[in-house]
Amino acid sequence: MAHEELPILELRNLCKTYELKGHRTVDALKAVHLELYPGECLGIVGESGSGKSTLARCVTHLERVTSGQIRYRQQDITRLNGKALRQQRKQIQMVFQEPSAIFNPRMKIGAFIREPLINYKIMKGQQAEQEVLRLLGRVGLSAATADKYPHELSGGERQRAVIARAIGVQPDIILFDEATSALDVSIQQQILDLLVELRKDTGISSIFISHDLAVVQQVSDRIAVMYQGEVVEVVESSQLTSLANHPYTRSLMASVLSVREMKHRVQAQKQEAEQEQEQEKVGVLQESLSG
Repeated sequence: MAHEELPILELRNLCKTYELKGHRTVDALKAVHLELYPGECLGIVGESGSGKSTLARCVTHLERVTSGQIRYRQQDITRLNGKALRQQRKQIQMVFQEPSAIFNPRMKIGAFIREPLINYKIMKGQQAEQEVLRLLGRVGLSAATADKYPHELSGGERQRAVIARAIGVQPDIILFDEATSALDVSIQQQILDLLVELRKDTGISSIFISHDLAVVQQVSDRIAVMYQGEVVEVVESSQLTSLANHPYTRSLMASVLSVREMKHRVQAQKQEAEQEQEQEKVGVLQESLSG
């Protein structure tokens, strides 16, 4: 798909090398080049160790790149620090796999969501209190949630609260790093539906990172496939099955099909067993009536 707009985020030849003991090194990112366009959801998929989470940490400046450029709205933000970095982090938010890691266990959910509104001087006082309630409702949580502590919420509810905090500062971009991986399937689907809905309503650009190709395909416009620190292929999500060429992408697709086939087979066996049990009950009932 051709894009008439300029990218809101561009990664140019991004490299990240870790130094190990014994003068050894590991190249976690190898000349990665990607663009994210306004309003787009770019999916990044790859196995553990592919570099996808390292990429997210570099984009959000949780780690420094070894070389290359990170450009936001055509400005080089690769080496930002101090006040400039703090302001930049408002524009590029991140939602992690395990939300518990970022909660203060002694801080109520309302205060957790309100904190960045105050810190970034977006609003204060009663206005901030009302905004917290609005944000809670926006992510499907009740107003009563504001007075609860993190341990009183389920995993899905905690992730919704983190998303509420992220969208509250009105960022341009949100990165979701395995944001649904720790949730059970039904809750995972609810969060995915929420992300799709929020994107339609807010127009926020997003990068959705996961090892699960089926999940990535569900929410993304384009999919970047990472393997051993490199982006080996970028494909339109809707054309993945017809245009994917790289062997690793094909292997991911095959594994998704295998899992789906297994789920269908298990479901069919379950239905067959239930039908047999029902038939046995009918047979026993008929025998008792005839006796």
